[in-house]
Amino acid sequence: MPDLSIGTLRPDQRARWDAFVLQCPQASFFHRAAWQTVIERAFHHPTWFLYAERQGEICGVLPLAQVRSRLFGHTLCSLPFCVYGGIAAQDEAAARALDHAAQELAASLRVDHLEYRHLRARHPDWPRKSLYYTFRQSLHPSPEHNLAAIPRKQRAMIRKGMAAGLASTMDDDSERLYAAYANSVRNLGSPVFHRNYFRILREEFGADCDILTVEKNGKAICSVLSFHFRGEVLPYYGGGGEQARQLAANDFMYWEVMRRACERGETSFDFGRSKLGTGAYAFKKNWGFTPQALHYECQLHRASEVAEVNPLNPRYQLFIRAWRHLPLRLANLCGPYLVRYLG
Repeated sequence: MPDLSIGTLRPDQRARWDAFVLQCPQASFFHRAAWQTVIERAFHHPTWFLYAERQGEICGVLPLAQVRSRLFGHTLCSLPFCVYGGIAAQDEAAARALDHAAQELAASLRVDHLEYRHLRARHPDWPRKSLYYTFRQSLHPSPEHNLAAIPRKQRAMIRKGMAAGLASTMDDDSERLYAAYANSVRNLGSPVFHRNYFRILREEFGADCDILTVEKNGKAICSVLSFHFRGEVLPYYGGGGEQARQLAANDFMYWEVMRRACERGETSFDFGRSKLGTGAYAFKKNWGFTPQALHYECQLHRASEVAEVNPLNPRYQLFIRAWRHLPLRLANLCGPYLVRYLG
């Protein structure tokens, strides 16, 4: 393709990269250039943020990160810790050039497999992780209209939270979020990120990454970190304890994210991904959101099959049960060393 060249993102090119991402319909928040810094700073994984260029203009991007683990395998992925990723290009020629470059890179790195996280299938002949679904819905400008559109039973849970005297506030730092999230994922049997990860997200994405905390009488009950991109809000990391369940605080929390998004003039709500058959999947369906299958496509290199590294794999059930019983302080100490390989 003589009119196309492939380059690797440098720090001085971040503005050019993000200008393309902002206007490319296939791109998502997870294609932003700052993810390169986030992944390198928080997890110390090597990254290759590839771009296609034609006549001095970027016409496609493909962010990639290499994750190598003796326990969980060796992958080149677009993009770990992200719902979406893969190729975002303005035309098929640019997409093919990026695809070819990524496959060559995967072969040279001798990874087990190359993984793309697309909303739509690109390589239907590749093995696919079929477990994940996303939930996205348009927002009406009126909060009252959106509340009325939520199914009756779920709306009743939101009103229960309102009646409990809950209030939401925007936090300036991630300390209360970390406390709520760490407790929540330990109870689910999953390792937690290092607290610095949330600080790095705030530093790199600024106003496009905020934290809402639900309080009762000034005490934090639950908290959620959300991303904002092209008029869409994506509540991404959230958690709360037993009191949150008793007060329907989680329901109230996501409603507050939705209500505030309307006030910001945002037009879409993205509930993120969940695994088929889990409580999180059912919770999001209860809001009236339609699940949309995600196409996590894998090209096998050194592996003979795609490893199922997820909590629903029976081989991890003993570990999950044991993790749930760890003291929270110990879980928070050990978790970051494991979770960096579970993107």
